[in-house]
Amino acid sequence: MKASVIIPTYNEEKVIANCLKSLLGQTLEDFEIIVVDDGSFDKTKQVLRNFQFPPRSGLLVSNFQLLEQKHRGPGMARNLGAKHSIGEILVFVDADMTFDKNFLRNLIKPIIAGKANGTFSKYEYVSNWENVWARCWNINQGWEEKRRHPRSYPDTQLVFRAILKKEFDRVGGFDPKLGYMDDWTLSQKLGYGALAADGAIFYHENPGTLEEVFPQAKWIGKRPYKLGAVGDIIALVRASLPMSLAVGLVRSLISQNPAFLVFKIVYDFGIFVGILERLFLGKLVK
Repeated sequence: MKASVIIPTYNEEKVIANCLKSLLGQTLEDFEIIVVDDGSFDKTKQVLRNFQFPPRSGLLVSNFQLLEQKHRGPGMARNLGAKHSIGEILVFVDADMTFDKNFLRNLIKPIIAGKANGTFSKYEYVSNWENVWARCWNINQGWEEKRRHPRSYPDTQLVFRAILKKEFDRVGGFDPKLGYMDDWTLSQKLGYGALAADGAIFYHENPGTLEEVFPQAKWIGKRPYKLGAVGDIIALVRASLPMSLAVGLVRSLISQNPAFLVFKIVYDFGIFVGILERLFLGKLVK
């Protein structure tokens, strides 16, 4: 089965080349790469247009496409990429990811074997762990050290990393109306989750500067909350400055990471602003 790797980009000039170079080192022999730029205003598109695909023995990237759209979010970008894909399996990755050479082969192996319609990977590592703000991100999320997930991680998840295209098309792809949570909508439509793929190792950057922490947190803040308006109020209180100071101080002492106090203030301010943007401006994208 041929795979189509779909990458949404939004101001990813610093990382997209490394992502592509990592994909070119895959042991999987036949796949295409589709990059969908989601209205970047930095040099992302310039980097992509100038990127050179060197000739390689034993690996065929039969097609590379660069698609563009106005800034409408990653869900819409992934749907556009899927529409233009020719692979029987869709693989969704982010621009700030890099991959073990066997990542694609291992990720789609259960699908090819008929054991699953879609997969995800439990082998997701933080690629910039040496960065203090990246470590603070893990502390805040409650993730396992050096990994981008909790210690207790089940063998099924609601977010797909790979899915049969016919299944994706059957339900109309992602629902972009939920913004940050749009990648959860595929499993909701399908009525089942993704199966863990053994040995599909990859690396993912956490936000590495406070300038990156704030917009990412703001985007997370735009997700829908349980209990509707009541949930929004609770989330605003939790992200308020007094709560940020209190929680940040305690967790910085527990983690023995003084920088976490600053991180928590910036992160929660991003959450706070994101909630307000969603409520009063109806803005769901970054």
